[in-house]
Amino acid sequence: MGEKHIVRFEPVGIEIEVDEDQNILRAAAENGVQLMHGCKEGQCAACKSFVLEGDMDDIELDKYSTFALPDSEREEGQTLLCRAHAYSDLVIELLQYDEEIIRSGLPLKKGVAEVVSNESVTHDMRHLVLKLIEPEEIKFFPGQYLDITVPGTDESRSFSMANVPGREGVFEFVIKIYPDGLFSEFLDKKVQIGDRLDVEGPFGTFTLRESRTSPIIFVGGGAGMAPVLGLLRSMAERGTDRKPIFYYGGRRSRDLCFEKELRELEEKIPGFRYVPALSEPAGDDEWDGEVGLITDVVERLEPDLKGRDAYVCGPPPMVDAALAKLTALGVLEANIFYDKFTTTGEPEGEDSP
Repeated sequence: MGEKHIVRFEPVGIEIEVDEDQNILRAAAENGVQLMHGCKEGQCAACKSFVLEGDMDDIELDKYSTFALPDSEREEGQTLLCRAHAYSDLVIELLQYDEEIIRSGLPLKKGVAEVVSNESVTHDMRHLVLKLIEPEEIKFFPGQYLDITVPGTDESRSFSMANVPGREGVFEFVIKIYPDGLFSEFLDKKVQIGDRLDVEGPFGTFTLRESRTSPIIFVGGGAGMAPVLGLLRSMAERGTDRKPIFYYGGRRSRDLCFEKELRELEEKIPGFRYVPALSEPAGDDEWDGEVGLITDVVERLEPDLKGRDAYVCGPPPMVDAALAKLTALGVLEANIFYDKFTTTGEPEGEDSP
């Protein structure tokens, strides 16, 4: 371990001790401080912050994408907390934070989980179910994700949980299979029932803000089904009355999954509607539902979204398009919560929170 330094976060006034060998985001999580973040790989910019006090030369950054932190922004004093190592005391201004979430962090835990099932739910997505072997429990909030170590490597991949927390210690994931993806290859061709995997979590801030009562619009695509399904299951279980609607996009009908359960949730959650859409339906799809990019469908059917909260989860192009559409339709930026799936030098979406 290296030397330790004090990092203070403003405007929330929280101080933590950070080891030089840790990035600041990791140190905050270990101290129960839930900072806004997404990929943890320096690609999504969710944890971008401004250095108010401290020498920029005393901040060392691990490898990151200049799309997330352009050189001009770094020169102005901005940094990525998931990549930043502090070599002196610092004061950091959080550019994105949530008062309700920041002090509600659950302790990070490492564990071992056993593969219970690995079933195809579309032509290119799997429903992976794990059961925790040790420790006895890893607590999480619906919508959060776990890191899973790829067997035989030091690499880990992040995947959102589709289930609600329970004493059974079960974790469900909806994972897209990509050609030559490191975890995809394992999941597609090598995993066996009973295999044990190293996991760690929880991570992520794609969780329901309990203090809010606004109606909710969910927008998702691909493996973005997982965290939204987790949130909807939680709302049904707890009897939440926030009149959610879920817009989910695929190219063809073979890209849709959990249709039966989502229709059943329409009966369980007051005011809930599920609206799937296909962007490229073919004749054999026999499709009579919505057609078009999911963001265009939202714009067509929801001309006024003032007063809503929005949750968006999926690949970066969809998320970026959704953010622009939702704000144009009246959703306040502060009330839009999103997980943008990023990559680690692999096909888009492999590292899907």
